[in-house]
Amino acid sequence: MKIQIAGPGCPNCQNTERNVIDACAALDLAADISHVTNIADILDLGVMRTPAVVIDGEVVISGRVPTVSELKNMLVNRV
Repeated sequence: MKIQIAGPGCPNCQNTERNVIDACAALDLAADISHVTNIADILDLGVMRTPAVVIDGEVVISGRVPTVSELKNMLVNRV
């Protein structure tokens, strides 16, 4: 599973990345997690508002910081 956090590196983006890492750790899920900060790359992902979470090429959250619980529910349904 490939998970990308899209955002310029603001505190909300950092919190989103931390929550993604925590959710994966809680589920013992091995995922390829990366942070996309280049604006052109973010737009190429189809993201219009940051922070965003992109799982396997699909924008699943955009414009807000998801909770760890929300991410865990989302990830369990994708495994």
